Amino acid sequence: MNLRWRIAQAAEVQWWRRYLRKQDPVVYLHNKRTYWQQLLRRLELRLSPNDHILDAGCGPAGIFIALPEHQVDALDPLLEHYMHALSHFNLADYAYVRFWVMPLETFTRSDAYHIIFCMNAINHVADLQRSLHNLVAALRPGGRLVLTVDVHRYAILKGIFRYIPGDILHPHQHGAADYCAFLEAQGCRVTQITTLKSGRIFDYVAIVALK
Repeated sequence: MNLRWRIAQAAEVQWWRRYLRKQDPVVYLHNKRTYWQQLLRRLELRLSPNDHILDAGCGPAGIFIALPEHQVDALDPLLEHYMHALSHFNLADYAYVRFWVMPLETFTRSDAYHIIFCMNAINHVADLQRSLHNLVAALRPGGRLVLTVDVHRYAILKGIFRYIPGDILHPHQHGAADYCAFLEAQGCRVTQITTLKSGRIFDYVAIVALK
């Protein structure tokens, strides 16, 4: 794994510690669960009770917390750090989830999932192409991949951020069109692009792709 990725991973744990330091765990998790439920409705994602779901790059409060009626796997290389550093994350609270402590680059499952969520995580990985390949490989034919990610609004800033680490948490700096092209190169068809939040430099978007 490259140095920029290692620095970003260390910064990620520190970011969560600072962010959650003054937040009551019960209140935070309730609000986060509500957020995920609202996002599913906004994206018009209807899940079947029989769907096998992956939450890739789940963090300490990923979409897995809102899916107690489903068969869920959750993957993140920092899960053990979150367990020790954050009172907001306890594996025992999620008996319906099978957790995997590993990066996307080494995760291999073939045709396993009906839907894969990778929420605000794909630009945190070390090897973007390998990670996308593994995600698509893990989807069943006809399965859906849902990415949410910060994307650059301006090409000139995208180029600057690639060479100057102005965004330490995110080793990858791309626009929405770049991510769509990456997914199409993996054999997926992008069916939906939704801007969830607009900013001065980045937009936060959801991209839904069909295998």
